[in-house]
Amino acid sequence: MGTQQRPYQPPRRPEPGPVRPVPPPSSSRPSRTGRRWRPRPRHLLLLLVAWLVFLIGVPIYAWSQVEEVPYTPDGDRPDDQPGTTYLLVGSDSRGDLSEEERTALGTGDAAGQRTDTILLLHTGSGPNLLMSIPRDSVVEVPGYGTTKINAAFAFGGAPLLTQTIENETGIRVDEYVEIGFGGFVDVVDAVGGVEICPREAMKDPLAQLDVRKGCQEADGATALGYARSRKVSALGDIDRARRQREVISAIGAKAVSPWTVVNPWRYWRLNTAGADAVAVGEGMGPVRAAMWASAMTNVNGDDGLTCGVPIANLDVDWDPERAPQMFSAIIEDDTESITPELCSPTGGLQ
Repeated sequence: MGTQQRPYQPPRRPEPGPVRPVPPPSSSRPSRTGRRWRPRPRHLLLLLVAWLVFLIGVPIYAWSQVEEVPYTPDGDRPDDQPGTTYLLVGSDSRGDLSEEERTALGTGDAAGQRTDTILLLHTGSGPNLLMSIPRDSVVEVPGYGTTKINAAFAFGGAPLLTQTIENETGIRVDEYVEIGFGGFVDVVDAVGGVEICPREAMKDPLAQLDVRKGCQEADGATALGYARSRKVSALGDIDRARRQREVISAIGAKAVSPWTVVNPWRYWRLNTAGADAVAVGEGMGPVRAAMWASAMTNVNGDDGLTCGVPIANLDVDWDPERAPQMFSAIIEDDTESITPELCSPTGGLQ
């Protein structure tokens, strides 16, 4: 029998089944190349520790750069008194300025140094008190006779100025702080400028000052000119002392704002500028310095007093009745009893 051949049939393809969708990649398992970093609690803790180290370490470093100067006089001094009284001196020495800076700031080239600013800050049981002593006040300077009080600094530096103030007022100076022209400008710039509120438009070429009436922001150079100018006001040095207290209070307010701590660059600049700006009396530690800085921030508010020594006339002769009353209140740490008649921006003059 012969073999029967079947006709050729092509292979049958399987019937296509239902198409199953391919699931997308699970979002819970990202690829290594696209993995997103998420902070863990330990990372946040490390950042917090680093920030605290920065906040503590910067002031410690800055304090190590602060210059100390002798200020305590020889001989008899007033006994210890309640509260703490700081002597704040703004030196008009140009030693910390270059020739270009002297020209830009309008400070001139006066030789030697006197005190452009003399302030007593008292802290204690009552409101903080910031009191200006007009630099042209005529007093008895030990060893040099009757002359202007700012000459005491030129003759014998901080010790002789301290002795003169203690002799004239009976107030014991517990701590001493000194700031120069250049340091003042740097501190104002470090806090991002301050607000000044001229009562009238001021144009004083000698102080490189040209500002409009009313509140406005001022950089360091403008604030220095505003605090130094004495030729554009009928009250002269009396009104200048008021503006000095205004600027110092404004610096304090900016220094303690939350932005100073939040902004690391501003925090660094303020601390280092402050260290370069000031010299402190021997024996003044960082805690007492911090207390001074804190007190300076609230002397111009509801809880503080700012005024000039009570005076009798434009020659800045101290009032024979009101000035001793003011000094007595400070000596007794009784600033609570000081009335507006004793404490006024112009020393009682209108």
